Amino acid sequence: MLLQVRNLSCGYGSLEVVHGASLHVCHGEIVGLLGANGAGKSSLLKAIIGLLPPWAGEVFIDRRPTTGQPPWRSVSNSTVLVPEGKMIFADMTVRENLIIGGYHNPDRIRHLETVLDGFPRLRERLQQVAGTLSGGEQQMLALGRALMARPRLLLLDEPSMGLAPLMVKEVFTSIRKMKDLGLTVLLIEQNANAALRIADRAYVMETGEIVLEGPAADLAHNPEVKRAYLGKG
Repeated sequence: MLLQVRNLSCGYGSLEVVHGASLHVCHGEIVGLLGANGAGKSSLLKAIIGLLPPWAGEVFIDRRPTTGQPPWRSVSNSTVLVPEGKMIFADMTVRENLIIGGYHNPDRIRHLETVLDGFPRLRERLQQVAGTLSGGEQQMLALGRALMARPRLLLLDEPSMGLAPLMVKEVFTSIRKMKDLGLTVLLIEQNANAALRIADRAYVMETGEIVLEGPAADLAHNPEVKRAYLGKG
């Protein structure tokens, strides 16, 4: 397996927000982590990547212990985070954003063409200032910038947040294509319908704990998940 998280706890100040969470992601999988706002999903992801010091537990990437390592080490572990809110460089062009994403990739100029093949809309706007893109285009830019580092493990934090339904569909289609490129994806998402359509497996998080896990198709038909996250039941 590519990512393994064992009994991870973390928090802010004296407040623990993730309580002994465990999950794993195998090579080539898309795994969803679902839950309401405030469930602890983003905090768990930050602890995995090193942005938030774990209080307890262990993280392994490709069977190597990475618990508590600084975030910059994630690139050497072939792990890249696309944070909530996109965090693009708004005053730079699309091309400049992409090239920065490939800073550690010595073949970044050639790899840029591969990324643009996957995101033709970015090719059309290559010289456009990133801050003038639509919300959906900015999310595509954030995804493309992450791919410039040639990761094996991609951590996505709420990629559909604030997007119109048509752009949500386009962004999730792009995420699905990443699996075809051999990437492994851990997807943090409130839009359970969209996430379960593209995920192989999923976990459900509530109040800092993993409460359900299983194949995405099974969770999509779980009455509890339907009632709480899919607007059915």
